[in-house]
Amino acid sequence: MRVMIFVCGEGLGHTSRCISIGRELVSAGHDVHFGAYGYSRELIERKGFKTHTVPSEITLVGKAGSLNLKRSILATFKRGQFLGLIKIRKLLKRTKPDVVISDSYFMGMISAKSRSLPCHLIVNQSNMEEFFKGKGASSKILVELVKKSYIGMFKMADRIIIPDFPLPHTVCRKNLDFREAAWKKLFFSGPLIGKTFEETTSKELERPHVLCTVGGFGYREPIFRKVIEAAGMDSSINYTLLSGPSVNPESFGKLPENVTILKFIDDQFPYMKASDVVIAPGGHSTMMEALSFGVPMITVPDQKHSEQQNNAFVIEKDGLGKKLDYSASPEDILENLRLLIDDEKYTKKLTEMRKMAEQLNGPGAVRKMLEEIVRN
Repeated sequence: MRVMIFVCGEGLGHTSRCISIGRELVSAGHDVHFGAYGYSRELIERKGFKTHTVPSEITLVGKAGSLNLKRSILATFKRGQFLGLIKIRKLLKRTKPDVVISDSYFMGMISAKSRSLPCHLIVNQSNMEEFFKGKGASSKILVELVKKSYIGMFKMADRIIIPDFPLPHTVCRKNLDFREAAWKKLFFSGPLIGKTFEETTSKELERPHVLCTVGGFGYREPIFRKVIEAAGMDSSINYTLLSGPSVNPESFGKLPENVTILKFIDDQFPYMKASDVVIAPGGHSTMMEALSFGVPMITVPDQKHSEQQNNAFVIEKDGLGKKLDYSASPEDILENLRLLIDDEKYTKKLTEMRKMAEQLNGPGAVRKMLEEIVRN
């Protein structure tokens, strides 16, 4: 079976879960090709996959570290993608896949269906209109445009893969809003992560240990500094903080002895397995990784980012961690860390989630689904 996987390059969460599917398919002897762009393409190429450059689909517009989704969508529509569609159709004609997977890359879907190829869409959000609530009359028009685009894509897809736990345990459930016909197409695969708990060797770290992936740049820097302050209040808890490749760790001055700052970790799973808590924004992929490793979370979702806010709400509601915002004090952070480390109810709940992720085997479930469809 030959599979083409198109990846939306805006955010590495899309890339990491597609790599997990590609890895599973290749291990089963299938021929896998990727269509990607930017840093996403570079990362996939480094993993050794057959990679083809495709046009970027979304034009991101923002200012001072904040994404302006309304302006981004307008810029994307204005740019037009007719030449891009022609290029992707030629790529599909040349590679001759049996089936196409598109992770939020809609040009890939349109091109696949125009060539009568079965195409499966990966999404963890279907209610983009949430971004525009209460933002004026012009935004209402844009809401309808975005909504119609999404509904059209859902109709076009043969299957809609939700890379999450099945209901009622789905973390992204507040971000899912489908019409009845689309609900029948949903396939809850389970988490799609790069490594499983069992195949990961734990990093040798002092316990208890906290892994913080918030990053020390832009509007997230204040919460990053508060985590460092919290670390200085209790030397019994150890920390690894990821500052981001563009940030010099020395810029944070003298650090408490229980804090290590790294710019980047090529493979964060050994750190995750050795950690007792993960501090992260509200991104879906990081949540799936932490839950699959049985690690509770402190989520600090970006303000006015409805998807992240919804994900973080579910994490706290389901007893999988705590939700904080940017106004949280170092004392608040430390209090919640101690709670997640010491309270056995969190340990029990997260162990259940880890075992569920193992049983679901998300990448394996997607492979079996594709094999069955192509076989039939």
